[in-house]
Amino acid sequence: MEGKEDSFRVTTSDDLEVSTYLEIAKQKAGEQPIVEKSPELEREAVVVIDFGSQYSMLITRRVRECNVYSEVLPYDTPWQRISSIKPKGFIFSGGPASVYDAGAPLASASIYESHLPILGICYGMQVLTHQFGGRVAIGTKHEYGHAILHQSAEGSPIFADLPLSFTVWMSHGDEIIEMPPGFTTMGYTENSTIAAMGNDHGIIGIQFHPEVAHTPQGKEILKNFLYRICDCTGNWTPGNFITESVAKIKEQVGDGRVICALSGGVDSAVTAALIHRAIGDQLTCIFVNNGLLRKEEAERTINTFQRNLKMNIIHIDATDRFLQRLMGVTDPEMKRRLIGEEFIRVFEEEAAKLGRVDFLAQGTLYPDVIESVTPENRAAAKIKTHHNVGGLPTKMTFSLIEPLRYLFKDEVRNVGLALGMPEEMVWRQPFPGPGLAIRIIGEVTRDKLEILRAADWIVMDEIKNANLYAELWQSFAILTDTRSVGVMGDHRTYGYLIAIRAVTSEDAMTADWARLPYDLLARISNRIVNEVRDVNRVVYDISSKPPSTIEWE
Repeated sequence: MEGKEDSFRVTTSDDLEVSTYLEIAKQKAGEQPIVEKSPELEREAVVVIDFGSQYSMLITRRVRECNVYSEVLPYDTPWQRISSIKPKGFIFSGGPASVYDAGAPLASASIYESHLPILGICYGMQVLTHQFGGRVAIGTKHEYGHAILHQSAEGSPIFADLPLSFTVWMSHGDEIIEMPPGFTTMGYTENSTIAAMGNDHGIIGIQFHPEVAHTPQGKEILKNFLYRICDCTGNWTPGNFITESVAKIKEQVGDGRVICALSGGVDSAVTAALIHRAIGDQLTCIFVNNGLLRKEEAERTINTFQRNLKMNIIHIDATDRFLQRLMGVTDPEMKRRLIGEEFIRVFEEEAAKLGRVDFLAQGTLYPDVIESVTPENRAAAKIKTHHNVGGLPTKMTFSLIEPLRYLFKDEVRNVGLALGMPEEMVWRQPFPGPGLAIRIIGEVTRDKLEILRAADWIVMDEIKNANLYAELWQSFAILTDTRSVGVMGDHRTYGYLIAIRAVTSEDAMTADWARLPYDLLARISNRIVNEVRDVNRVVYDISSKPPSTIEWE
């Protein structure tokens, strides 16, 4: 095609001696087991190559739900980073670009040279078409929404055990008008004569999105790719994750000492439990009361951890120093950075009292990494700085241990249950590391903290009384910087506005506002304005994520 001389394109040859991509994939996957001591610990992985799709993270989740490990990496990630995961196959995501445009993102030559199976989805299918010598053009008819896919012929492993016709979800304006050499049509729709294609080497393209719920058989399609084409067995389970993590922690720590930042949430609790299983008394946990906790949070957290985790725990009350650092600060990003840095300084001071400490353990999760700017997701836009990722100071005396860095929250909970942790810890609603500082809009003061604590206590009390706590991802109060006129006891008031936030979610990457009963909202509002001083108005946040985030700051 014209204008594409500088783009990498795969050339085909009739005399190329290769049986199938699948056979080579089997050979390569067996060359370097992740943990050589025990074959059952060998982690199978499929890498999602991200071309800018809003669904890339969802593809990863769907793969993991099939008990196969997966990571999302930008399309321009160096091969050294990709190969370190030891993939058994690749999935190319969708994306907003057109492959025939100058500078359109394409896959690197190294991926094709690995001879591993590839599943191209939407734009990913068009990338395969273009780079293998086919043609993509603007579609004469666009496809957005539901469509019926008809299989062109029976026997394709990607559609094994599926009906000859089934509903799929489309979202594209370009179309394949000429398949690459060696590819055949596997499926079509009313508006796409080539809606699925493949060759004999495990390279498959589908124009629709199997990762979304609108494609009912989507998970079966992904399973077929993973199990029938990549030859995965589905051995990525909480139990194997624990075994693998314990082995890695032992290797990383050696005879060193570790301190673990305990927040009271499931992330830090599972982190502590994993590390304690690996190195025992070489671990010391530190719980820091930064003055930004909810009512009775510090007391309940210490009691729960001492009762259930049976490990060395130090409790530090650092309220004054945190509030001093936050004095006059209104920018939410600055709040997060200051809190993250102050945590590190507290840990350094406490570690010095213990003698030599080499490592700091944190409960960092994949969503934290994704939403912050880090070397591994440099192509993504920063949503907000998570205090334990982008909020860390550049100079620290510790090396980090983050065993949960590539897990989602629901996966962490499954690991916690597999570790035998009590359900009260595992199913605790998430609470942000910066605490109430990012639920107070504007400057954080002692007075505002007391107002918010009182309002938040009421929200949680009523949610639990309504037996909705376990059904919600998060539920909490926000103290806004808005004040409004009210009337109480025939007197004019000028009080604070409290916002209530309650959301449902699977992993915090997306969320929807919870449809709480009106009578419950009425009870919460009535109690807040009657029991919390200086508050005369309550509103309910009915925005989803996106476009909003779960937290207000």
